[in-house]
Amino acid sequence: MDDYPLLNLFLTMLYFFLWVMWFFLLFKVITDLFRDHSLSGWAKAGWLIVVLVLPYLGVFLYLVVRGRSMRERDITEAKEQEQAFRSYVKKAAGPGGSEHVDELAKLAEMKRNGDLSAEEYERAKAKVLA
Repeated sequence: MDDYPLLNLFLTMLYFFLWVMWFFLLFKVITDLFRDHSLSGWAKAGWLIVVLVLPYLGVFLYLVVRGRSMRERDITEAKEQEQAFRSYVKKAAGPGGSEHVDELAKLAEMKRNGDLSAEEYERAKAKVLA
């Protein structure tokens, strides 16, 4: 361990993390390229060739030329995912408990008014709570 100084270790770690960030950015650009519905197939193929043949220049050009629309697509996708999650939670939660409360209040009012006997009230209450 004496022949590998601490500074070299830090530089190696820095290079590794920069390498990982580079691949993350490259994959982000490629996925955004295929997610964009406004580009034709030939335009997507052209961008893909530029990004794969000249990676640094291609990614830099893509971010300069289409960076703003890339951000807008990310925001739109995040909103769609949040809306889908909220609708799933509402669906999974089932009908709200307030409906049962309203039904029980109506039944209690009908029993108080004499429209329902105690036996009918108990049967209706059991049906609502089931």
